[in-house]
Amino acid sequence: MSLIPSFFGNRRSSIFDPFSLDVWDPFKDFPFSSPSPSLSTRSSETSAFVNTRIDWKETPEAHVFKADVPGLKKEEVKVEVEDDRVLQISGERNAEKEDKNDSWHRVERSSGKFMRRFRLPENAKIDHIKASMENGVLTVTIPKLEVKKPDVKSIEISG
Repeated sequence: MSLIPSFFGNRRSSIFDPFSLDVWDPFKDFPFSSPSPSLSTRSSETSAFVNTRIDWKETPEAHVFKADVPGLKKEEVKVEVEDDRVLQISGERNAEKEDKNDSWHRVERSSGKFMRRFRLPENAKIDHIKASMENGVLTVTIPKLEVKKPDVKSIEISG
């Protein structure tokens, strides 16, 4: 058992890994509201934003993005391309409806809006993007333009 579990969030991970720690909000457990209304709104959006994990893999044929969006339906997720080269993945997780008879013991699942943006390279075929969702994982596949190999013509050397 750790001596300071509340500060590090009860996660079992290496203390040397800077990405393993939860983002600590010093105002989270206080009964009064945050010093600034925009900060309190931003903190709930940030928690959902931080929890949306996306991998970007480049294969010889395509750029493949995989996003963890557990519990979301495909209608709740948007995949868009802005300004011809910016892939935007966004959506919203709604908080569970609270019943007056319910007694919550712990709330860890994030809710709110999330958005991630990626600038695509020049070799991405923007007109041929495909997206699919299976088992809480969104997969966006962007084919790459075919690299035309230059024609090489041998020249005979005289002399």
